[in-house]
Amino acid sequence: MRDSLIQAYLPLVIWVGLGAGLGRFLPAVVPRLMGRGLYWVGIPLEIFALARQTHFAEDTGLAPLYTVIALLLGLGLGLAGLAMVRSLTAPVPVEAAADVGLAPGPELVSPSALSLWPDTATMTWADKPRQGSFVLAAMLGNTGFVGLAIVPTLVSGPYLGWAVFYSVTQNVVGTYGLGVFLASWFGRGTHAQSRWQQLRDVVTVPSLWAFGLGSVSQAWGCPPLIEDALHRSVGLVIPVALVLMGLRLSQLQGWRSLQPALVPALLKVLVLPAIVGAVALGSGLPRDAVLVLVLMAGMPCAFAGLILAEEYDLDRELAAASIALSTGGLLLTMPLWLLVFG
Repeated sequence: MRDSLIQAYLPLVIWVGLGAGLGRFLPAVVPRLMGRGLYWVGIPLEIFALARQTHFAEDTGLAPLYTVIALLLGLGLGLAGLAMVRSLTAPVPVEAAADVGLAPGPELVSPSALSLWPDTATMTWADKPRQGSFVLAAMLGNTGFVGLAIVPTLVSGPYLGWAVFYSVTQNVVGTYGLGVFLASWFGRGTHAQSRWQQLRDVVTVPSLWAFGLGSVSQAWGCPPLIEDALHRSVGLVIPVALVLMGLRLSQLQGWRSLQPALVPALLKVLVLPAIVGAVALGSGLPRDAVLVLVLMAGMPCAFAGLILAEEYDLDRELAAASIALSTGGLLLTMPLWLLVFG
């Protein structure tokens, strides 16, 4: 297990660290351009190569079902966690505020100054945009950029196809289905989409087409040079994706901006994968399949949450902070999942 963890950790630490260092010097437009390039070219190319070169297990088709279950569990955990945080940070009367040492005032006083989940200058827990970023962070994982970069180093053989299926299903059902709906519901921007536009976005997801073409192309013969190029392309996409993560994390502004993300990050990398693992084991799935599901469910909060926050005017700071904390948490939880489910 130690060798597997070192193999998984080294690229994560090196490339994310490089991105965090470069983030201070590169123009702000660079991360956006890298993200668009990965969305349209890099990740689809990686999924195409993995789908083409992976021999799927007989029961791989169950992966989308468990992905949907994980998304719904994440949504439920996010709503429950949000309700808990809001109840603990609700305004209190002046008399009660005096009892806990807060300065008296003419109105209700928020206990956020004493809380792990403080309000910011621009956003409070009563604001729907902050609530939306919270729920999306607890539900959506970085299964494309990080999941497909790490899981193949820990899992091999036919069950690697479960990871590919998981990533594609989350993009289609989670990010561009339920995620867009939630962002539109909680958002305060002017970009609410019609049902036709949402359907168009789902149909045009490049990773979906790449997966289909990669699966079909297994029956096609290709020159060894092309096969080798596809294999090497995965090794190029992964560092670029991890550097992009570092660039995004370098934009955070200290511990106070991280505090509101404690609960969604904990739900995402610890609580959700534990529940998914228990459900999968109880269903009688093979241990390798369970491990893949747990690892993918426990990936850090998704970049998609930040993209949706930009598009629908959600809490960008909370979205970025969730990515930072859950990425750090991943380094601690991976050994636990390998020990319990490996």
